[in-house]
Amino acid sequence: MRFYVLGLGPIGCLLAHNLRSVLPRAHPITLVYKTAKQAWTPKNAAATITIENQGVQQSTDGFDIEVLDKYSGTGGGVRFNPQLSREESAVFTPTDEDLRTDPIEALFISTKAHATAPALSHLAPRLTSRSTIVLLQNGMGIYEDLVQRVFRNPESRPHFILASITHGAWAKSPFHVVHAGVGDITFGIVPDNLKRDFEASMTDESKPLYERSLTLDDITRPGDPLFDQYRSLRHTVAALGSLDALGCKWSPIADVQLAMRKKLVVNAIVNSLTAILGCRNGGLFKDPSSQHFMRSVCEEAAAAFHAQVETDTQTWLDSLDPGVDKSQVPVGRVSKELGAEALEREVLRVARLTRGNVSSMLSDVRKNNPTEVDFLNGYLVRLGEQYNVPMPVNRALVQLVKMRCAIPIDQTF
Repeated sequence: MRFYVLGLGPIGCLLAHNLRSVLPRAHPITLVYKTAKQAWTPKNAAATITIENQGVQQSTDGFDIEVLDKYSGTGGGVRFNPQLSREESAVFTPTDEDLRTDPIEALFISTKAHATAPALSHLAPRLTSRSTIVLLQNGMGIYEDLVQRVFRNPESRPHFILASITHGAWAKSPFHVVHAGVGDITFGIVPDNLKRDFEASMTDESKPLYERSLTLDDITRPGDPLFDQYRSLRHTVAALGSLDALGCKWSPIADVQLAMRKKLVVNAIVNSLTAILGCRNGGLFKDPSSQHFMRSVCEEAAAAFHAQVETDTQTWLDSLDPGVDKSQVPVGRVSKELGAEALEREVLRVARLTRGNVSSMLSDVRKNNPTEVDFLNGYLVRLGEQYNVPMPVNRALVQLVKMRCAIPIDQTF
């Protein structure tokens, strides 16, 4: 089975390196670039990724590179030809024989949040209900955006895996990544329209709670009439589960969403404030003003999460049979980890651990690139609107980041 990796920044390269390190060569790994001009560097031509941790370098090769083809309406890609010069690659027009239009079985995406839907719109003709997409970006609302804009039909929609990543990495040069902070990856499977229970083993009452764990057979197994439908999902989960060096853990989707919400709040505060102020993460929270911003964002987020759970719980209770005694039905509650004080502690903990880091949003501002603020503070603003929770500080941070992006960097001093 061929695995595709789209978005070859630090996290994409870290993932591809570890996949290639553990998977047999019988499973090709294809790195996807938007254009041939972007793909062309001497290192890319050699298709070698180097990961550096505490001065120790490890390299992997054996990748191939595919370039998204702007000439094709079939989602096709062109296999990168390292024999062409940079100039020749930039103007190369593929023939029909050069195009790859075969279905994509497994696609890992670590592009910026705002670039995900456009990229998948291009690849959509090659993504079927048997494909599996792994979303590894910062922020929330990306899956919902894809469902609304790209994969509207549930019956033809690919399988989706959501992942929350706490690793820290930065690019020293193309395909050379410094793994600065070792963290983990928690991932879970989004429920599908066939309502298959991917977490059946967690409710197996024949086993005590401490023995229950998610198993690949909950996805599918040989002999299953729908094995082909779920084969890529099973293999993709197995591949992720083999990445011990990245601390990959398959968890119930509710646990993944909890981790994603906590990370969302951290990034909504740290990324936005450092982008506006132009400082490293460690420059924050030494003064009352930045502490006030932190506290306000945490309070707004906690209120929105609480309102969301209350509304979803009431909707579920209303859907029960009238004969059910609703007073005896256990209802969901907001995790203590999503309370305002717990979120503050998490923000301070991460800021301390990453005090020397330049946030990804500040890096984007310095490079005059679009930021992910619409999927961080912007997501919280939209959540507040949906559940009638005021979000004045998050709304202000969205506007401040966008104002900051509108000022050319050479006019700031």
